[in-house]
Order: sequence, then C-alpha cells, then structure tokens
Amino acid sequence: MCGIVGYAGGRQASEVILKGLQRLEYRGYDSAGMALLNDDLELIKVRGKVRDLADLAEKHDPHGTVGIGHTRWATHGEPNDVNAHPHTGTHRQFALVHNGIIENYNVIRQDLEKKGHTFTGETDTEVLAHLIEEIHEMSDIDFYQAVQQALLQVEGTYGIAIVHKYHPDRIIVARKGSPLLIGVGDGEYFVASDASPVIEYTHKVVYLEDEEIAVITRDGYEVSTLKNVRLTKEVHELAMNLEQIEKGGFPHFMLKEIFEQGDTIGDCMRGRLIVDENRIQLGGLDGYVDRLCDARRVIIAACGTSWHSGLVGEYLFEYLARIPVEVEYASEFRYREQLIDEQDVMIVISQSGETADTLAALREAKRRGALVLGICNVVGSTIARETDAGVYTHAGPEIGVASTKAFTAQVTVLTMMAMLAGRHRKVLSDELMRELVRELRDVPARVRAILEDTSGIEKVARMFTYAPNFLYLGRSYNFPVALEGALKLKEISYIHAEGYPAAEMKHGPIALIDEHMPVVVIAATDHTNEKVVSNIEEVKARKGRIIAISSNGQSDVARLAEFNLSIPEIHDCLSPLLAVIPLQLLSYHIAVNRKCHVDQPRNLAKSVTVE
Repeated sequence: MCGIVGYAGGRQASEVILKGLQRLEYRGYDSAGMALLNDDLELIKVRGKVRDLADLAEKHDPHGTVGIGHTRWATHGEPNDVNAHPHTGTHRQFALVHNGIIENYNVIRQDLEKKGHTFTGETDTEVLAHLIEEIHEMSDIDFYQAVQQALLQVEGTYGIAIVHKYHPDRIIVARKGSPLLIGVGDGEYFVASDASPVIEYTHKVVYLEDEEIAVITRDGYEVSTLKNVRLTKEVHELAMNLEQIEKGGFPHFMLKEIFEQGDTIGDCMRGRLIVDENRIQLGGLDGYVDRLCDARRVIIAACGTSWHSGLVGEYLFEYLARIPVEVEYASEFRYREQLIDEQDVMIVISQSGETADTLAALREAKRRGALVLGICNVVGSTIARETDAGVYTHAGPEIGVASTKAFTAQVTVLTMMAMLAGRHRKVLSDELMRELVRELRDVPARVRAILEDTSGIEKVARMFTYAPNFLYLGRSYNFPVALEGALKLKEISYIHAEGYPAAEMKHGPIALIDEHMPVVVIAATDHTNEKVVSNIEEVKARKGRIIAISSNGQSDVARLAEFNLSIPEIHDCLSPLLAVIPLQLLSYHIAVNRKCHVDQPRNLAKSVTVE
C-alpha cells in the first residue's frame, strides 16, 4: 500500500515521477507529493489524486533531475495536505517518503518533543524524519549513517526514499517488510514500489531485501545491510511490458482485466497442461511433489480474494487428491497457537507476492519446519523469493484494485496442483484425469463465450443498481464463488452484500429476504443443483428477487429465476472458473451505473503491505 517513485538521471525528474505515480496509484490515492533537488529542495504535495499533484506541479513548473514521489493510502493521520508525503525535519534540509508503519512512532515522538521537536502532522513518517534529523545533528556522523542509525531504532515496516539538498546527486533508499526495487537504466536509475513505473525505461531491476539500504546516483548504486556489510545484488530481467499496464481502449482497468481472462487462464496453463500425454507438469514444484503428497495436511493461507481461491482449492485437493486441507486467513493464522510442523505443507497465495499478513504466516510456517509453497503473480516478489517452491500464475499486471483475473489464475493453478497430486497419489483415475484435462483446456474458449454477449448482465445491473443489499448463495465449489461475488460488489459499488452456503440461509439470513432483496444463486454445480433448486423455491416463496448463474440446459433453475445468466456446461470442480465471470461483470456494471471509482474504490488499495 502506498507507492514510491524515485529518479536520478538526465531527464526532468518531475515528469518521470508523475508518470510513475499515476501507474502506482492503485496502491493508494488519498494524497500525493514529490520532492525535487535543484538549487534547493522543492517540495510539492496535496490531498487528492495524482492528477491533483500534476495540476499543482504545473503551476510551480518544477525543475531538477533527482527527486522522489509518493502516492498515499492513509494509515496514521487523515488524508490532507499536511499528512501527505514527502515529510521533512525541522530545518527542511531533506525529504522522506515512506511505505509501511513505524509501530513505535509514538514513543519516539514523545522523546523528540521533549528535545524540542515540533510536529506539524499526525503521521509516523514525520516522526521518522525528525528522528533522522536528531541523530544527524547530535552525532558526529554523516547523513547516510544517521539514516542507518534511525532505522535500527524503529520497529515495524518501511520502504523509504530520501533526498537531501546538500547531497543533490543521490537518493538513499531502504526496505524492511515493504517492497522496493531499483531500476537499472543507461545513465539513469529509478526507485519504485513495484515495476510498473520503471518498465517504460528499463527491464533491468534489483530487488532490495529486508534491512538493506542503498545509495543511488545517476552513475550507479551501492547496496549494503543496515550494519554496513556491502552486498552484490543480482540484476533481474522483467517479463512484463508497457502495453500490459495500459487500458488498451477499455474505460477501466477492471473491465480490461475481466476480458483478459480467456487469455490469462490460457497463459497460466501453457506448458503445464500436457493434453496429448494426459498429464500436468509444474516445473516450479519439481523435487517437492512427494512431500506435498505425503503431507499430514495442507494449510492454505491467504487474504481477501486469494482466500476465496484457497477455499476453492480446499474442495479441489480433497476431491482430486484426497489430502485434508485447512484454509486460514493469514491475518488470523499468525496470532493463534500454531499446531504446524514438518509433517504439514503450507500453500500461501498472493497476487502481489507482498501481502504482509501472508508473508508473516509463511515465515511462521517455515520457522516450524513446514514446507511452504507459493502461488503468486509477480515474478521476483518477496513471497516468490522466500517460499521453498511454487507456481507463478502468469496473469500479467493487475492494476484494478478489485481483483478479477488473479482469482481465476489462482484457481487454475490450484486445479493443476490438485490434479498433479491426485495422479501422484494414484487416487485420480485415468478416465477422470482425461476428462479434466480436456475440460480445462477448453476453459479459455468458454470464458470468451460468456464475454461475447454481456447484455443480459448489463440489464440485471440496471435493474438492481440502487439495491441497498445483496445476498449470494452457492454450494460446494461455488460457495467460495458466492463469497467472491459478494466481495466484488462491496468493494467497488459500496453495496452491502453477503455470501453464504445456500443451505445456511435457513439458519438466519432467510429473515432478510423480502420483495426488495436481490438473491444471486450460483447453480452451476450439477451434483448439488437439486438442493439449490429447493433453496431457490424458499427464496421465491418469500418474494425474493432471484438472479441465477446456471449452466446451459438447467431448465428448473431458469424457470424459477427472475433473471437467469447462463454459462457453458463444465465439470463441477471447474465451474468456479466460469461462474465467477458474470459476477465480476455484474459488480462492474452496477458500480459504473452508480458512478463509483471502479479502479480506485474508496478506502482500498491494491497491495496490502501493512498489517
């Protein structure tokens, strides 16, 4: 959460920073700012979005070839001009931008106030700036050493970038628990929270690890630990391209990413689904399949949409591989008494590969001896580097805050992992394996078929744009899809929505149903549809407004539903990959009708890198 951009080179830094912040704005958009080095330290910041910063910068006409910028998702202190980054010390000699949370900031602030420091805002970042200033002024050490000393005193997480007006050729950056990379160009260097701001200029990046600090100039960079151990870092080649982070003619990134799913699911399976040989090949798990298959249990840890994909994974592993599975909110797992050891396998799922709670769960599981496998989208991310092994989803950059293609890619990977384990354990028959391989191969075409005509979904969206509540019901593999559908609606349209197992409706939620309540029923799983039809009858008897997602040919469902959105028939365990598509589109069109900020929903940011 929050985005950092820095630049040192021959270009006007403000142009690079503003463009980079626009590409990082999905990480936070409460306020934005930048600091530039020219003859002085020029500071421009404002409450609002990056376009507001760009408008303000145009009036200032800033100059300088070294600078840093920030787009904020507020943690400490409300969004306003004062709390916007960058922050400075009392004498405004340097400027600091920061992602993360300094947990002991209040203790440090009280101590600094006793020493005469005055604070203008409420952020933990301003406290860090004053701490660096205090150490620098009261010790016989240079500014770089003062930054090191300050970071050794703080508790919590940070990704920081600092410029100093008396050192106009350099940027100091450091990381602990919040992602930061260095872009390596030709006579120019970049700093960013992720690769999107640098991809236009270079494909070469260096990833900083926790408690590493670097000095960047237009001539190069040097990386050390906070305790002054010099490091030689590997330069990685980015696999993404500029077109992937542009809208490509779509009005919103979310809609573009929904329509990409026919391709992204195919990309996820390419080279892994070997149709002619009736097998799955996951090179990222080479050498670890035996341990996965021999596990006492598999624990899946994730947050948000990734947690929903993990729930689908539970059904898949237990059905196809006969391995017991537990699915944990990563944010809760880390605070419970952990009964996990070397007999267990943990699978962590994260689109960004940087989710703070998921990382904490990963590290705790490794500490206790469990094998930890990762499913993530971002090559070179922290989760990709710290897991024992894993599988990339290859979904390409996901810019829309509400995750769509990441969900289907994660479910695709979990399906292949469960099939691989089932075959390895000899519990998945040749016949079923052959059927699933063929059906999985055809999923991209079936997704495209759903997307060919969305007029029915748009009609339903218009009908229920101003409904105050929604209820989503599903069974078996599609109970997690009900949860995901409800989450999407909440995230981008701000309508209250809840997902339930369909049978649980009678245990309380049925009290909510009246003629004003839209109820979305996912009836795409053949072996449970007889029961789902009974649930629909119960809703209909209470005058609920039924919107069904059903497979072609399910006449009972279509007859009972007020609105029926059909999807192609597919094997039950693969149905989430199709059933979720109409739900994503329904949420999208309702949000557009309500004039909501689809790609930047209020209070949310894309990558939750703070606890």
